[in-house]
Amino acid sequence: MRRAVLLGILLAVGAIGIRAQQAPPGGQAAQPQTATIEKLKDNLFVIKGGGGNTAAFITSTGVVIVDTKLANWGQQIMDQVRSVTDKPVTTIINTHTHGDHTGSNEFFPASVEVVAQENTKANMEKMDAFKGDKAQFLPDKTFKDKMTLFSGPDQIDLYYFGAGHTNGDAVVVFPALRVAHIGDLFARKGTPLIDVNNGGSGVAYPVTVNKAASSIKNVDSVITGHSEVFPWSAVAEYGEFNQAFLDATKASIAAGKTAEETVAAFKMPDKFKDYAMAGVKDNVPKIYAELKK
Repeated sequence: MRRAVLLGILLAVGAIGIRAQQAPPGGQAAQPQTATIEKLKDNLFVIKGGGGNTAAFITSTGVVIVDTKLANWGQQIMDQVRSVTDKPVTTIINTHTHGDHTGSNEFFPASVEVVAQENTKANMEKMDAFKGDKAQFLPDKTFKDKMTLFSGPDQIDLYYFGAGHTNGDAVVVFPALRVAHIGDLFARKGTPLIDVNNGGSGVAYPVTVNKAASSIKNVDSVITGHSEVFPWSAVAEYGEFNQAFLDATKASIAAGKTAEETVAAFKMPDKFKDYAMAGVKDNVPKIYAELKK
């Protein structure tokens, strides 16, 4: 009897731990236990579950994967890819350094070319997941501000507009399809994670998002880092949200309030009432510290 009770407790604790690991920032529901695939275009799919949203772009010569989720999700990514094409995976693009977007790089053969913004490669080199023999799964090709892969209907444009979620957030555009993948620079409609340890900036965040929204043309839809596919206009709105967050924080500083006082009374315009605000307690002190430098 005691063993049965103990087993029940352990199972319950394990389940809570799993849910806690899978629940994304912003208080949204946990992701599915198995990967699912959604068709956006005849040759572009979104694979959800196991971390960040993965895009699978089928080109004339192979499959380009954008972000590889958490570790040990590579087979599930491949199972979903195999459900729509027999072409080999030739290229991986990592939108940024985090393990829920780079975790299954190692599942794919070393012959698969990995591409990322140059700061992202530098950040990945600091991760234990890419030390020693696993350094072979680091980016093979990097860019600073912009790079184009392939041509014609297979063309992919990569952009970097500045610090935000990290200091290496890439925006991936499929021009022929009028779709972009923005990673965790726009993870969901809510407060972002500002990873200051990897160069993220709450002060630069709205500027960076607004540059992306205004600079990239002829795009209709955006794949977010962890949420739904939204109209491209949602990126401009997200820039407004982050600017309003920064302005509210600056106003509190000007009024002589402490970070704790600001968090306790934080309020955003009604326009953003549907945005998740779970990151206020984390982001306000980061912006305070950044502005004091």
